[in-house]
Amino acid sequence: MSDKIPVTVLTGYLGAGKTTLLNRILTENHGRRYAVIVNEFGEVGIDNELVVGADEEVFEMNNGCICCTVRGDLIRIVEGLMKRRGKFDAIIIETTGLADPAPVAQTFFVDQDVQAKARLDAIVTVADAKWLSTRLKDAPEAKSQIAFADVILVNKTDLVSEAELLEVEARIRAINPYARLIRTLKCQIPLSEVLDRGAFDLDRILDLEPDFLDPGHHHHHDEAMQSISVTIDGEVDPERFMPWINDIVQRDGPDILRSKGILAFPNEPKRFVYQGVHMILDGDLQRDWRSDEKRTSKIVFIGRNLKVDEIRKGFLACKA
Repeated sequence: MSDKIPVTVLTGYLGAGKTTLLNRILTENHGRRYAVIVNEFGEVGIDNELVVGADEEVFEMNNGCICCTVRGDLIRIVEGLMKRRGKFDAIIIETTGLADPAPVAQTFFVDQDVQAKARLDAIVTVADAKWLSTRLKDAPEAKSQIAFADVILVNKTDLVSEAELLEVEARIRAINPYARLIRTLKCQIPLSEVLDRGAFDLDRILDLEPDFLDPGHHHHHDEAMQSISVTIDGEVDPERFMPWINDIVQRDGPDILRSKGILAFPNEPKRFVYQGVHMILDGDLQRDWRSDEKRTSKIVFIGRNLKVDEIRKGFLACKA
C-alpha cells in the first residue's frame, strides 16, 4: 500500500467551496507537491484558472461529468501521471459539482493499471450549510456526495443560525453516520484533517451500494440540468456588467444553481473573479493578468430552465 500514490477526491455540490479548499491545500506551506485534476460541466473551463499556482500539474477535463463521459480521460490522465512519479507526492481530483463520487472512486478499484499504482485515500465532501437541505430534496448527486464521503466540511457556517446548522448536520448524519463532520468558514481547516487520512472504507461502500464494483454501474443526471458559457474576446464594462448580473440572479436565481466568471475590466491590471450560488453573488479582484495572457472575459451558468439566448445577448452587450 505504502508505495501507491494517495488520491484525494474533493466533491460537493455546485458552489459549496471545493475550489476554495483546493487553493488552501495548494498555498499552505506543507512541503508536499500535488498533481491536480479539475473536472467541469460545460465547454469553457473556469475552475482550472481559479486554481492558484496553476502550472503544468493541473489537468483539465471539460464538457462532461467525470463520473460519465470523461471517465476514460481520468484513467488516461492518472496512467500518464504514474509515468512521472517522483514529480509529485499525491493526486487531488476536484470533481464537477454535479458528479456522483461513486464511479470516480470505482475507477481506483476496477481499472487494474490504476489500482496497481494509486490508492484512494479519502473522499472529502464540501457541503454548503445554507443550501444543502434544499439540494438533498432536488439533487440526487448531493445525496451521493454526502453518502460516499469520509470527511464532510459543513462550509459557509456564517450564513446560517446555530439551529439551522444543527438541522443540516442531523440531515447529513441521517445519510452518513460514519463520516468525520467538521464545521468550516471559507474551508479554513488544518490540512491533516483532509489529506493523508487513509479513510476510504471499501466494505462500508459495498454495504451502501452492493454493485459498486460492477463495471456496468452508471450514473444518470437530471436531464433538465444545462450549462451555458459565453466568452468575450476582450474587456467588459463594469458599469454595465454589475447591474446586468445582479438583475439576472435576483430574477432567475432559483433556477441558477451556479454562476462564475473571470473578467477583464478597462484600465484594471487585475482579473475580476465572481462566483454565484442562486441569488448570492461574491466577486473581487484577484491576481494580475500575465503578460502572456489574453485579456478575455468569460462566464458560466449552470442550472435549469436557463434563458440561454437572453444570457448570451445580455453578456455580449456588456463588452467595453
